[in-house]
Amino acid sequence: MSFEDQVVLITGAGSGMGRLAAQRLCAAGARVAGADVNEEGLRETGRDRERFRAFPLDVTDERAVARTVAEVEQELGPIDRVMNAAAIMPTGLLMDQDAGLVNRIMDINYCGTVNVTMAALPAMLARGRGDLVNFASIAGWLPALHFGAYNASKFAVVAFTEVLYHENRNRGVRFACVCPPPVATPLLDQAKSQPKVLEDLPPIAPEKVLDAIESHLDRGKLMVFPDRVAKLSYHMRRFLPGLMWAGGHRTEGI
Repeated sequence: MSFEDQVVLITGAGSGMGRLAAQRLCAAGARVAGADVNEEGLRETGRDRERFRAFPLDVTDERAVARTVAEVEQELGPIDRVMNAAAIMPTGLLMDQDAGLVNRIMDINYCGTVNVTMAALPAMLARGRGDLVNFASIAGWLPALHFGAYNASKFAVVAFTEVLYHENRNRGVRFACVCPPPVATPLLDQAKSQPKVLEDLPPIAPEKVLDAIESHLDRGKLMVFPDRVAKLSYHMRRFLPGLMWAGGHRTEGI
């Protein structure tokens, strides 16, 4: 797959899914603007990659996001794809987490996605082309013990992206809302409360998620469920919520 000379903005590019996406797209010929608060991570992502440009950025800062998007377009050209991958996932029972942490999870995972989208999407719509890829999670459909704050942020990303798609369909921009199960990236290391459900769900490879994004975009599919576990989890939540919660309580012993 060729992305020769396309301009891609990726948040969370300093590690994990964002890093892999940046490296793959550079290899495919894209000019990648990688944004992250983790400047050392950005340097590692861009090591020996001439097509990568680092943009230190806190996605919760709306004005800084707008400045960065303008800078990317000025220096690299019109943005062809945005990938909102910046996220954090501290786990814990909600009453064991303070309000500041719960709000910070929402600020980064949801509000950061909104800030970048609102800064970059208008020009893409005006040009009538481009891709907007927002990383949600199966946690955006399936609530789980220990994941309440993360669930809330990803539920918000799902709703925001779904409505945004329907308000702007047939305007030339392709939309993807990515809803994977646990993925083998450093994000899982933040699950310090050790939810037992993660022991029952071996993480999938991030490459599988990125491949699914491309196939879903090509087929015009909004919701990206990269594997059978994600699809089954979606249907369990929709049709068998009582059974889902019974299993969750049994697994966590709560």
